[in-house]
Amino acid sequence: MSELFDEVDEEVRRDQLKKLWDRYSLYIIAGMILIIAAVGGWRGYQYLEAKKAVEAGAAFDKAVELSEANKHAEAEAAFADLAAKAPFGYRVLARLRMAAEVANRDPQAAAKLFDEITADRSVGVAEQDLARIRAAQLLLESTSYPNMKERLEAAAAAGATFRHTARELLALSAWRANDAAATRQWLDLIANDGETPPSLRSRAEALQALLPPVAKS
Repeated sequence: MSELFDEVDEEVRRDQLKKLWDRYSLYIIAGMILIIAAVGGWRGYQYLEAKKAVEAGAAFDKAVELSEANKHAEAEAAFADLAAKAPFGYRVLARLRMAAEVANRDPQAAAKLFDEITADRSVGVAEQDLARIRAAQLLLESTSYPNMKERLEAAAAAGATFRHTARELLALSAWRANDAAATRQWLDLIANDGETPPSLRSRAEALQALLPPVAKS
């Protein structure tokens, strides 16, 4: 008797499943197709992005080769094309390199390009700081110490990635402005930072020797 009930239950379940399938089979099939299409689309997107990255990397290397061969106009054009069309990571690198190429013919224009990168919030902090330093290097001979301080004071803070270079630039700018006190301030920071590179420490000591002796009270 129990076997008979089991067979009846099985038949009922099959009948219910058939009715469900007849009612919802189109939706189920459509859902499966959408899932397959979504997975295929994502895989296709990943493939295309990887292909773009490889192509951009090759183009970037060629642009670097042009720069190293002193073909700066061609390199600038190549980096400009990458900055406009390449995937995001390469666009940022290309903008930095394009600005460096522009510096060969127009330091002021290059400094503006670096400033634009510094102000771009979509760019990483490290790249922003690097652009800030590069602009300051280009403007060292032509801008005032207050302007340099405004540009670099935050970058010279303890723990900042490019603090050593920022401090050296600020010391040089203060020295050019005949501000001995400010020059000593930055040189002291350089001297007291245990992570200051040896070459930079040597340059700072040489600049220190050029300062007038501190007046005794």
